Amino acid sequence: MTEVALIDAGGANLGSVRYALERLGVQVRLVRDAQGLEGVSRVILPGVGAAPHGMARLHAQGLVEPLRNLQVPLLGICLGMQLLFDGSEEGHVECLGLLPGVVRHLRPATGIRVPHMGWNRLLPLRESPLLAGVPARASAYFVHSYAAPLGEDTVAACDHGGLFAAVVQRGRHSGAQFHPERSADTGARILRNFIENEPT
Repeated sequence: MTEVALIDAGGANLGSVRYALERLGVQVRLVRDAQGLEGVSRVILPGVGAAPHGMARLHAQGLVEPLRNLQVPLLGICLGMQLLFDGSEEGHVECLGLLPGVVRHLRPATGIRVPHMGWNRLLPLRESPLLAGVPARASAYFVHSYAAPLGEDTVAACDHGGLFAAVVQRGRHSGAQFHPERSADTGARILRNFIENEPT
C-alpha cells in the first residue's frame, strides 16, 4: 500500500483530504514536523485560509526547508498550491519558491464575485500525467480569493473574470487550486494520478 504524507498545516480541509485518499486505498501519514517526511513516496500540502498564516505554521513546524529540499513528488491543494510559488500578494508573504510567480488577488467585476466559490471548468493547456483520464472541460470545486497567474508550468486554467492557473506542474512539484476532495470523479482521478504516475 502506498504511504502518502499529508501535511497538517492547520487547514480545515485536512480531514476531507485524508478521507478522499483513504477511499483510494492510500495509507495516510499525518505530518507535523520534518521527521514525519522520512520514507514516504508522496507528499500532499493541503490548506485553506491566508498565505501568511499558512507560511507561519510551516515555519513553526520546521517544514519550510524540508519541503524546499524534498526529493519526492509534492502536491499542493488550494492554499497549499499557492504556497508553492515565490510569494503572495496576501500579506506580501514569501512562500516556498518552488514555482516561479506571485499569487494575486482575484479582481471582482460585474457578475464576478470574489471569493470564487463553486463548480467551474478546467481548461487543459498542455499534457500532464495529472490530467490522464480527465475529460476536457471537466468541472472542479473552487473556494478561493487569490490565484496564481498563467505560466509555463500551468497544466490547466480556469476562467473567473479572467484566466488563472488551476493545475500546475514543474517536475515533481504540482498543485491544484481547486479542492480535489470535493470535486467528485474529477478530483479522485487527479489524486490517483498524482499517487500512481511518475511526474514528467
